[in-house]
Parts: sequence; C-alpha cells; structure tokens
Amino acid sequence: MTYVITESCIRCRYTDCVEVCPVDCFHAGEKMLVINPEECIDCNLCINHCPVDAIYAEDDVPDDQKEFIDINAKMSQIWPVLSTKEDPPSDADYWSKIKSKRHILTEE
Repeated sequence: MTYVITESCIRCRYTDCVEVCPVDCFHAGEKMLVINPEECIDCNLCINHCPVDAIYAEDDVPDDQKEFIDINAKMSQIWPVLSTKEDPPSDADYWSKIKSKRHILTEE
C-alpha cells in the first residue's frame, strides 16, 4: 500500500508532509505535490502533517478522488523530487478553503 495526495493539495502546496518523510517519495509540481508509490514506505508520518487533509492511504482514497492514485503514480515519474520544506504559495490559505480544484491541473 502507498499514500496518495488528492485534490485538496492543489494550489495549496504546503510542504509540511515532506519535512517528516524519511524517504524521498514526494515530487513537486507547480500546483501540487504527489507521492511516488514505488518510493513510499507506508510510514504514514505525512498524514498528520498535511494541514488540508489531502493525503490518504491508497485503500482509503474517497471514490471521488480515485483518479489521484494514477495522477500520483504518473506525475511522480515526471516532476522532480522534493525533499525539503518550502514556503507555500502566498495564496495557499485562500485555496485551502476551495473544494473543487481538479480543473486547475489541466490549466498548466
């Protein structure tokens, strides 16, 4: 099993989760983070450090977020590894309250 980052991360891109990860499984896109399922060691340390509750165990991903399992797997092969905490975007707090953001990923 692996962990999956879902829609809540889009445009928030808080990186508290990266800071506690013992391996380099996080990858950073311009608008969100993803987890490489091949690198994740299922430690679950990241879950409690995500301020927008965007991270789920693969088996617990809500039905309306299942496409993020494939998004994480695919984009983790393209986006660079992120192994240190970064400042979130200046408008992250605004975006953390927006629920429907999936369309933003296709705007890149």
